[in-house]
Amino acid sequence: MARADDYASEESHRLVDSTGSGDHDDRHHDPRVSASSASSTSLVLEHISDKGAKEMLYTRGQPRGELDMGEEDLAWKRQTKPSERKLRRIFYVMIAIGAIGWVAALFLFLSQDRHISHSARPHDPHATSTFGIGKKVTLEQVLTGKWFAREHAVRWIAGSQGEDGLLLERGGAEGRDYLVVEDVRYRGDDIETQKAHSSTLMKSGEFDVGRERVRVNEAWPSADHRKVLVQSDYESQWRHSGTARYWIFDVATQKAEPLDPNNLYGRIQIASWSPTSDAVVFTRDNNMYIRHLDSDTATRITNDGGSELFYGIPDWVYEEEVLAGSSATWWSGDGKFVAFFRTDESKVPSFPVQYFFSRPSGEKPKDGEENYPETREIKYPKAGAPMSVVSLQIYDVDKGEVFTVPIGGDFADDNRLITEVVWAGKSGKVIVRSTNRESDVLKTIVIDATRREGKTVRERNVQQLDGGWFEVSETTTFVPADSANGRDHDGYIDTVIHNNYDHLAYFTPLDNPQPKMLTEGDWEVVKAPSSVDLKNNIVYFVATKDGSTQRHVYTVDLKGGPDSISAVTDTSQIGYYEPSFSAGSQFMLLTYHGPHIPWQKVLSTPSNTGNAANTDITIETNKALEDLAKKSELPIEVYQTINVDGFDLNLVERRPPHFDPKRKYPVLFFLYNGPGFQNVNRKFTIDFQSFVASSLGYIVVTLDGRGTGLLGRKHRCIVRGNIGYWEAHDQIAAAQLWKAKPYVDGSRMAIWGWSYGGFMTLKVLETDAGQTFKYGMAVAPVTDWRYYDSVYTERYMHTPQHNPGGYDNATISNMTALSNNTRFLVMHGASDDNVHFQNTLSLLDKLDLANVRNYDVHIFPDSDHSIYFHNGNRVVYEKLRDWLINAFNGEWLRTEDPRPLDEL
Repeated sequence: MARADDYASEESHRLVDSTGSGDHDDRHHDPRVSASSASSTSLVLEHISDKGAKEMLYTRGQPRGELDMGEEDLAWKRQTKPSERKLRRIFYVMIAIGAIGWVAALFLFLSQDRHISHSARPHDPHATSTFGIGKKVTLEQVLTGKWFAREHAVRWIAGSQGEDGLLLERGGAEGRDYLVVEDVRYRGDDIETQKAHSSTLMKSGEFDVGRERVRVNEAWPSADHRKVLVQSDYESQWRHSGTARYWIFDVATQKAEPLDPNNLYGRIQIASWSPTSDAVVFTRDNNMYIRHLDSDTATRITNDGGSELFYGIPDWVYEEEVLAGSSATWWSGDGKFVAFFRTDESKVPSFPVQYFFSRPSGEKPKDGEENYPETREIKYPKAGAPMSVVSLQIYDVDKGEVFTVPIGGDFADDNRLITEVVWAGKSGKVIVRSTNRESDVLKTIVIDATRREGKTVRERNVQQLDGGWFEVSETTTFVPADSANGRDHDGYIDTVIHNNYDHLAYFTPLDNPQPKMLTEGDWEVVKAPSSVDLKNNIVYFVATKDGSTQRHVYTVDLKGGPDSISAVTDTSQIGYYEPSFSAGSQFMLLTYHGPHIPWQKVLSTPSNTGNAANTDITIETNKALEDLAKKSELPIEVYQTINVDGFDLNLVERRPPHFDPKRKYPVLFFLYNGPGFQNVNRKFTIDFQSFVASSLGYIVVTLDGRGTGLLGRKHRCIVRGNIGYWEAHDQIAAAQLWKAKPYVDGSRMAIWGWSYGGFMTLKVLETDAGQTFKYGMAVAPVTDWRYYDSVYTERYMHTPQHNPGGYDNATISNMTALSNNTRFLVMHGASDDNVHFQNTLSLLDKLDLANVRNYDVHIFPDSDHSIYFHNGNRVVYEKLRDWLINAFNGEWLRTEDPRPLDEL
């Protein structure tokens, strides 16, 4: 499982508070009338069979003139019996009542703005009922990305002379050259004005080197904008890593040369510019090199790299769970030093992943061996198994020397995770965050590369604090000394635990263990800080201050602390924002993710008090998505909290369009519920769950139970050592609440999830044993945490050696309980390098031993954790759809002693 970077908040208006009482905002008292009320006129007329009564209605109650009536119509001239008169009076009273009802219905119809078509109304994420008739959300739309919001990944770039507000544009859109630096201030002007205020780095995305044509895959300008590091011929390896060829492109001449002229076809794993623009450091064949631009030769930094020892890049588990990237190389701010990982994975056991119909290596099999699978041996440390030994080394660029600085009281080699490396600007000092392999003891180390000495300046044991763990974070931000701005010493901003929540703290000098808190309260910062304006001492950060399912942008003064916190985005409205800041913090690309239709703008920040202080440029409005939403019947989303065992848990219920509380609906629970993760948020999201609610007409519920993120450590860390237990308890508690609702068919309840959600699906079915949920669908599930990688698993479970009982409890092991469910489905990719297919095979073996057969299984050859190979992803979702329909249609009803129909 990848790092859950977006541990995506309690909304501003709770629907249910901690006591269970309603707390509705005004919009819940003004629901939009559903289409059923629009047909009230026809319903009234259908129930009036008397010809005269209908005519009275159509003539607005005005009787026809006496001369227009035939003899048979002049009933008043004939004598009638008293009983007939009484019946006639009753009949006329009924007609009058019907007429009044029809007029009232007509008035209601007209008062609801029914003249406005469904497609003319804007999308309202807060709607409590459905207006009009629109199109259903289709699975085809979901699978082909029709509901994805368009987003522009603006790449901010610092100016060569320190200018702020510059963008790097690549691709040659609207007549631009291929790679240009543009001034964001002119982004809203016509294209010719934008081009006039831009500088070209590369005219074309293709160029010739000798007789070879090079096509650009990626490009990174040097700090002085005179050269460009170009990547071509990229081949993927794992989630983030791969190999490629690299070139140095000269802006002035528009010509290029190989990064290493003496090894034209060598495949390079990672390369990066010196901040002084005069050198590139890179890793090839697991050894590190440096190419000084005043030389045609690349110089070796290391010599002993090989298949089990490598430099400057992470191994599989560090790439997946720690760095979330392909580089383990860091330049100092002055370009004098390079810090890098030395990774020795010789003791890590290998796990074979087989490919039967594809060859990821690209190698052609030998003659006669075409029908044998290709096997990749991956160094994969499972929980409790030996891990790679990772140490931090430093290269002195001027002296050409590699050295290591020993740290007193450091973790042992087999008990160390280095989670973050940050250079303290040009000071020659580097800040290193390191934990033990169980991630509950954190040490902050400061190394002085110039003096080649270092020490631990901070240490915290959260196992003793709250029994929890440290998540990996890589947002520590160096703050240089500036006495004119009140900063007498170098320092840094870090995220720390403060009164049960994650908050920002300022440490200065670098070796000061005592924090100055910048934020505090019963809320959390998210991947913070986002940016620091060093000129004005303003820190920008994203937080859940105004609701745990929301994200807003705030500022805090570096000297003012918590009392100086101010919102940048509009916190009076529910919102989910994500900012990206320019190098000098004067501008930001603000992405609004929801709950309304997403948009993007470039805005000036509070730091910007110059001529561009009012910059407000729209980058994306998602007009096509807005039009699609107007035409579609989207699920009605009801956000709320439920209280389980004293814990307030976020939940969203997706109701089908035209929801009728008098009906009985099947219910599907969808979950992930991984530690620190968040599914219930205020993003605009139309996905498989939306399709199920909109097109299939089922209710879909998502609960973020205990263990999930952004509600404090007490809420989060309770699951440690026994993952799956409390989470399953919470899902079942929520399901029982829904089962008791008058509009729910309690006999038709199912649950599904993928990856950790697949594990949770099986754990819920096992724990519930058919009492609440009758069906489940698990995709790529973990079934025994001893099979998963060490870094992720031990963070939440300790090692199997230290917690054998916890691992036993977390394993899917009670086959009798699973047999009590009506039926369940398991799907898995056979070539999953993340959650190994071994997990599903282990479950199948247990089911066989217990003679349990009430399940279906689907295996996808050559598919990894995403299940895409040979149409796999489409098959997954279409099978989920069909299987769920069959389940709720009763096709999977259990028969203890099945007999042929002829015998019944």
